[in-house]
Amino acid sequence: MLLLFVAFSFATASAQQQLYPIPYGVLPTENHLRWHEMESYVLIHFTPTTFENKEWGYGDADPSIFNPTKFDAQQIVNAARAGGFKGVVFVAKHHDGFALWPTKTTPYNISKSPWKDGKGDMVKEFAQASKKAGMQFGVYCSPWDRNHPGYGTAAYVTDYRNQLRELYTNYGELFITWFDGANGGDGYYGGANEKRNIDRTTYYGWDSTWKLVRTLQPKAVIFSDMGDVRWVGNEHGHAAETSWATFTPIPTDGNKVAVPGEMKYENSAGGTRNGEFWKPAECDVPLRPGWFYHADQDKRVKTPAQLFDLYFKSVGRGGNLDLGLSPDTRGLLHDNDVESLKAFGEILKKTFAENLVKKAKISASNVRGDNKLFSADKLIDANRYSYWATDDDVTKAEVLLEWKEPQTFNVIRLRENIKLGQRIEKLAVDVMSNGLWKQVGEATSIGANRLIRLPATVKTDRLRIRIIESPVSLALSDIGVFRAPDSIPDPSYAKIRGKAGIDRSGWKLVESTPAKPGQVTIDMGQAYSVKAFTYQPQSGQTAFAATSYEWQVSVDGKNWKTVSEGEFSNIKANPIEQLVVLKRPEQVRYFRFIGKNDGEVRTGISGLGAIEE
Repeated sequence: MLLLFVAFSFATASAQQQLYPIPYGVLPTENHLRWHEMESYVLIHFTPTTFENKEWGYGDADPSIFNPTKFDAQQIVNAARAGGFKGVVFVAKHHDGFALWPTKTTPYNISKSPWKDGKGDMVKEFAQASKKAGMQFGVYCSPWDRNHPGYGTAAYVTDYRNQLRELYTNYGELFITWFDGANGGDGYYGGANEKRNIDRTTYYGWDSTWKLVRTLQPKAVIFSDMGDVRWVGNEHGHAAETSWATFTPIPTDGNKVAVPGEMKYENSAGGTRNGEFWKPAECDVPLRPGWFYHADQDKRVKTPAQLFDLYFKSVGRGGNLDLGLSPDTRGLLHDNDVESLKAFGEILKKTFAENLVKKAKISASNVRGDNKLFSADKLIDANRYSYWATDDDVTKAEVLLEWKEPQTFNVIRLRENIKLGQRIEKLAVDVMSNGLWKQVGEATSIGANRLIRLPATVKTDRLRIRIIESPVSLALSDIGVFRAPDSIPDPSYAKIRGKAGIDRSGWKLVESTPAKPGQVTIDMGQAYSVKAFTYQPQSGQTAFAATSYEWQVSVDGKNWKTVSEGEFSNIKANPIEQLVVLKRPEQVRYFRFIGKNDGEVRTGISGLGAIEE
């Protein structure tokens, strides 16, 4: 009897293995699945830095300048919801060290500001506004603190972890805890105006910090190189055309582990086929050129068309889109930001309002075991994790959609059942045209979500998906067919042109020597009243982008004075054109730009500009 029971159990287990496809590679956790289903969220930057008109705060701002008299968290959160975003990540503390909640860990916090007479809690306001809007909430607390007197010592690490404990226990359930690699450098450090460097691989003791997340916020994903979700490696907002959710972090300089800021990010956009971890890409990008509000960028807000394109290059490549929002000094989103978000949300709704597969007859060239459990009908039901599967030895197959009447579309959506891993490596999309099959699209990695934007809108009564390459049997869970607007008009703010820079056709290069490659002197040919200068780093050479600068001006080319100096914050991650507004307009015929990188006068320069008063 015992032998018979063992034999029966083995036979049942064997049959079970044959019924379902064997999972392939590393798999996502439940936290990962929830994160994938969100698809997009926003990251909100708002500190004294906003009132200083800087991109990164230095840590020396007087808390009294932080007084947003019209602050409305609900206005900001509702604008994000109108854009179709599902969550809010609030920057509770940026590198300037100013805590936006009444923390016990540092006196440099919101209780010292005049906002709400020092009794406010901005983290709480955003958490409540997110809940009211039906959106999920997360926080970012910068590990680098340019104000804390103990930064660089063990005492600060203790305070930092206590900050995380406060944030993880007092504001409800979080969907994400956000960390980055900006650590160490110039700062105020409690009055000590100096540069402090730390060993990022050991200083924070990240393993202990991650345990705080797992213990206090077990349902949250960790955004970090060694967390659950990886940085895509750029701040342009898009993953690579082929992007794997699996990833093997590669540390720099022979380090034993890859920690925030210490890894080879050139691999991040595409991930790693058959990587060690399920670590999908977060594609972060600000709505404006910078992460903080600057009035001179009011007409440079990304348009709905640009956001729609970013959506396809992030969410449409298996990642999530993290869009940076920046309230102004009133504590509100500017009207242009609100307008762009609303229009983008309306485009998303219009595009995905009708899934044309609901009208189609669907069939597949192979169904696993001829079992209805894996039939092609699973591709068009409402369950994201039911799936069409093929027999173990079938790694190439076709799905056919047929309509009684021709349909018009330009977007194809595909999803795998990622509970079984990321399997498909290549496919093609064909339509029937004049009695012949015509290929109109293709894709490589599929994963949690793949959007294929066809080069032109097509009209047909038959659509074919051909799976061309996969190392194992197929497990495709969704096919969607949609029509996006053929054109997206520019919003009102994009049609308004600001004053252009001074014409550079008559400029002459006066000085640029190999000994000082970051120093350039320009003769503009005549004197102008200049209110601002611009610097564009070399494209693709971010390692040599100027991290700090000095601008000198002269009327006669002999007598010079320095009119501006400072740092280009975050330029290596976000190498956009930098605008430096002078304290007052200056009469200028000659100007000299001195760009420094790591303290040395050596930097890449793609372009310099000057703007008249």
